[in-house]
Amino acid sequence: MSLSLVQSRALVGLQAPAVTVEVHLANGLPSFTLVGLADVEVKEARERVRSALQNAGLEFPHNKRITVNLAPADLPKDSGRFDLPIAMGILAASGQVDAARLAGFEFAGELSLSGELRPVRGALAMSLALRQGQVSTKLVLPPGSAEEAALVPDAHIYRAQHLLDVVQQFLPPSGEPPPPSDGWSRMQAPALSQSAHDPDLADVKGQAASKRVLEIAAAGGHSLLMVGPPGSGKSMLAQRFAGLLPPMDIEEALETAAIASLAGRFTLERWAQRPTAQPHHTASAVALVGGGSPPRPGEISLAHHGVLFLDELPEFPRAALEALREPLERGTISIARAARRAEFPARFQLIAAMNPCPCGYLGSPVRACRCTPDQISRYQGKLSGPLLDRIDLHVEVPSLSAHDLVSGPPGESTAVIRQRSAAARALALARQGCTNQALQGQAIDAHAGLEASAIAFLNKVATQLGWSGRSTHRTLKVARTIADLAGSASTQTAHVAEAVQYRRALRAT
Repeated sequence: MSLSLVQSRALVGLQAPAVTVEVHLANGLPSFTLVGLADVEVKEARERVRSALQNAGLEFPHNKRITVNLAPADLPKDSGRFDLPIAMGILAASGQVDAARLAGFEFAGELSLSGELRPVRGALAMSLALRQGQVSTKLVLPPGSAEEAALVPDAHIYRAQHLLDVVQQFLPPSGEPPPPSDGWSRMQAPALSQSAHDPDLADVKGQAASKRVLEIAAAGGHSLLMVGPPGSGKSMLAQRFAGLLPPMDIEEALETAAIASLAGRFTLERWAQRPTAQPHHTASAVALVGGGSPPRPGEISLAHHGVLFLDELPEFPRAALEALREPLERGTISIARAARRAEFPARFQLIAAMNPCPCGYLGSPVRACRCTPDQISRYQGKLSGPLLDRIDLHVEVPSLSAHDLVSGPPGESTAVIRQRSAAARALALARQGCTNQALQGQAIDAHAGLEASAIAFLNKVATQLGWSGRSTHRTLKVARTIADLAGSASTQTAHVAEAVQYRRALRAT
């Protein structure tokens, strides 16, 4: 009778709690029992592990009663990440590897029937959990997963190609170190990439007012709604917005990459680059904010520290749009189910685009609108007042004439605009420690720096337009950003007046 313990980790949202794989070999009728609240794909590990051990030339204890327990028993486990630790546990319990040498290591990886290791989701979350818990241990992962986990600074990550590569490192002591193998290597963390792959704003001709609003949004972290006819350049502007944001620091890059890893969308080519999520307008509320069982991150979490671009905004399901209210305010999304609850970060900048009416040509000087007032009202009514209230900037994007489109000079480049917005953002961070959009409560009054004439003007406008308290505060924060772009220590009437222009309601007639 023998017992072995192998360490691994499960995934619950962005958390990676520790799991101990206990393997017990005993005499009795031959069987392979796996317990510990394992999902279907985890229970299927019995057949994968059996075939992998046999095809790798290792001994599978056919004549033993095998019991595998994944502890703690009340923690849900899913995916094939436990294949490798189960296999190592069986080998340790049967004496084929040295059980004592497994201490200080954690294992995760899916096994093919030949013994090759396949990548698993959430490798970066596992490595982050070790760092946050200040756990000094080594993590053994398959190719693809090991490269992700090695992004965490000072992490001890080993990449193994095949089950035999892992077994060779933990053979019973023979007085000689294991021979070097191409299939086993220590991973090193890559440097942060500063190269931008985003398209340039110089590609967009004209649209000076729209670019000005993009600059304000980038400087203050504000959300933006662009309204204009088809083909006016709304999508081009939105797809180039991420290039205006400052480079990510290591913590932001790790958070963003960990979420992408959970969804299986992480690529090393986009490491430390601001993400731009662009879901189709048929996306459901679950796809947008996250959900499922086990809970998975949605598009708003995949856009964490980046941009969420919603094109054709009124065409999204009403439930999906209304689900954006809380994340826009809090920067997180909590997904509660009967059996479990998960919380994902969702601090994104919303960039939305829409037509002013169903045909798209309301107010266009070049083409007549054929929509009735009732159709226009119904179309614009798809966006609720509370949702529009949470969008800081509203701007019209007019169509360009053929002459301006063909013969017009290129606009300012992304690099030039980013330099100005970064300077304004630096002013805000030095003054209050956060972007202007993140100001809350008394901090708004403390850092707005409104002049007396600006206060009187804002009060008058808010009363005449019937603004809510949220609208007034958001206009005030936008005005503070405009003042920062102008290098002004105080917020003047001109800054407030410009901010007021960016909260105009949609035209219904």
